[in-house]
Amino acid sequence: MLIDSTPNPLPIRRRTVLLGALGAIALPAAAPPRALQVPGGIARLSLGAVATRPKAFAGDVPLLVMGDARGWTALVGIALSTPPGEAHVSLQTETGARQTLTYTVAPKHYQEQRLKVAPRTVNLSAQDQARYEREHLHLASVMATFTEPFPTELQLRMTAPVAGRRSSSFGLRRIFNGQSRNPHSGMDIAAGMGTPVHAPLPGRVIDTGDYFFNGNTVWLDHGGGLICMVCHLSAISVQVGDVVQTGAKLGAVGATGRATGPHLHWGVLLNRAMVDPALFLAASPSGIQG
Repeated sequence: MLIDSTPNPLPIRRRTVLLGALGAIALPAAAPPRALQVPGGIARLSLGAVATRPKAFAGDVPLLVMGDARGWTALVGIALSTPPGEAHVSLQTETGARQTLTYTVAPKHYQEQRLKVAPRTVNLSAQDQARYEREHLHLASVMATFTEPFPTELQLRMTAPVAGRRSSSFGLRRIFNGQSRNPHSGMDIAAGMGTPVHAPLPGRVIDTGDYFFNGNTVWLDHGGGLICMVCHLSAISVQVGDVVQTGAKLGAVGATGRATGPHLHWGVLLNRAMVDPALFLAASPSGIQG
């Protein structure tokens, strides 16, 4: 079992029950990311007070764990495809055994958005389908990135990559040319062609490229399975391996890939689940309208 380094540790049986009970509730967040236990949201689960950082998993995917020996918290990205009801994560003890923690995912209704785009980006040719499948395999490895050091909670308040009007919110049910497609997995911000796009947090560039749907894209690793992407760029200003600080220029707003006009698509990935970027912004983020 996990051993508490503080004086008079709880008996093992009592501590195990306490960990399970605390893990089933979301803790109030004083700073971003805000907890919202819905598909596309984030759960904040208490893991208790132990000497070393616990390891927690959603299935086999490692989770971002923050805190110190006085108390640890796991941040869980909840995929848009998650059905409402009970969900589970596991906590790995020092012996290697796993303890299950349960929390509840509430239902959420996302609105619908209908868009007109180039027909070739909806009904893919054999060549474009092959390209998409190659890119999909590559990006799956990018999205599986999990590195240390982990960010601290004070390092998780993001700034919007570009100022502008929120033209499309996270989670919208997308209908392209009358055909239903996957829900919108990021936030779209309307901005003029060529407007500089900035890093929302410090991070390391782990991928850049021109992709069929996303166009010119930059991926940033912030540690612990927290990753950002900025898409549809007209230009890319960084290279793989670059370490950047908040506000560093990543590229410029464009309309590459499947886009109806110049804008920035900003995505945030947590334990390989796309989550709402708005949860990482201050309650009234400067520069974003709507």
